[in-house]
Amino acid sequence: MPLDPVDALVQLSFVVQRAIATAGAAHDLSVVQVRMLGILRDREPGMLELGVHLGLDKSSVTGLVSRAEKRGLVRRSASPHDGRVVLVSLTAAGREVTERGEAEIRDRVFALTEHLTARQRAELTMLVGTIVGDESESGEREESGEREESGEREESGEREESGEREA
Repeated sequence: MPLDPVDALVQLSFVVQRAIATAGAAHDLSVVQVRMLGILRDREPGMLELGVHLGLDKSSVTGLVSRAEKRGLVRRSASPHDGRVVLVSLTAAGREVTERGEAEIRDRVFALTEHLTARQRAELTMLVGTIVGDESESGEREESGEREESGEREESGEREESGEREA
């Protein structure tokens, strides 16, 4: 029986997560640690920003970074722009582990598509890019909508207090 789009995407996410977990385990890394190292490949975020990317609260990020720091994978430093902000970056050892892990994950995930034609891989990439792009834009629209609704509620409250009512 063919999968519907929801089941197909959920099953695909399980397969991809398993590939990430397997590659991470080879380096004694959890999926969350792999995600953190992946985020740090091309940026040096503050702890708060890192937490937002990972969907973790402050104490969880602190513990995650502390464990990686003890292993020599990351370092913390004060922001040159704001001394209250602690930045997180990869060490040379962390970059090496990240590059090896990235190559292993890339190989494992690519292997999932080996039986597809080049055209099918291109279509899959385009479709997933559309979904992922829609998801990030959706989050931006929701945040923007929340700000707009909040502003409308504030304005409405001000009108009601002054005796004005919306028709």
